[in-house]
Amino acid sequence: MLMTHPYREDLAADPRTQALAVRDLRKSFGSQIAVNSLNLDVPRGSIYGIVGPNGAGKTTMLTMACGLQRPDVGHSFIAGHNVWEEPIPAKQAMGLLMDGAPVFDRLTGAEYLHYLGALHKLERSESLRRAQELLDALSLSEAADKRIADYSAGMTKKILLAGAVLHNPEVLILDEPLEAVDPVSGRLIQQMLRAYAARGGTVILSSHVMELVEGLCDHVAIINGGQVITAGHVDDVRQGQSLSDLFIAAVGGRDLDASKFGWLRSPAAGDAE
Repeated sequence: MLMTHPYREDLAADPRTQALAVRDLRKSFGSQIAVNSLNLDVPRGSIYGIVGPNGAGKTTMLTMACGLQRPDVGHSFIAGHNVWEEPIPAKQAMGLLMDGAPVFDRLTGAEYLHYLGALHKLERSESLRRAQELLDALSLSEAADKRIADYSAGMTKKILLAGAVLHNPEVLILDEPLEAVDPVSGRLIQQMLRAYAARGGTVILSSHVMELVEGLCDHVAIINGGQVITAGHVDDVRQGQSLSDLFIAAVGGRDLDASKFGWLRSPAAGDAE
């Protein structure tokens, strides 16, 4: 099934009114176009899911949107600040968790949070208080004095999330925030993100887990081929379908040909009868 009339919310006349806005972003790697004249608005106070198949351009778009990678063409705005013309206030306004980004893993979890607190010029007492609250909430207190290099993948994800929220940013940009995180911690993180958005913050998250996006996000964009296929409030985008079905229709998913892989666990020569 193909999408015949994908929903797209109108773009704001002034991108500075949005929590995040990108205009005409384009990025190529050699002859490969990764992001192709992409436009997107993320309204303030929303929990906005960015989904797409592998290689769709969503991570490239996010790295350009937050200033980690310069686009060939286009503009990005975070909390009203042009990311490339006003990089300091733009970066101060956001908390960032990007999959694959460098980690200061020679520091302990506590040292990492204290370092970030100093970087954001928090009062030491306030930084220590926030760090302890985050370590307790994310079940990392007992590992606070261990080096991050010795953390599991899920623990590393949680300490990076703690670092992203420590300075109470206006906008949180999270790439696969629950990947490798246990279900108990995952539920608590979702509660934390909902509370943060309810108090005026904006969450932008990239995920491959449709159930997470459908259950947590109030807005969603599907990106494929470096372009936005559909974007807006989840109910408007779904048009009565599940988000998973819509995603498959949008990116051209196909079913397995049952006539193939006939060898898979068929009795082989020499197998015991």
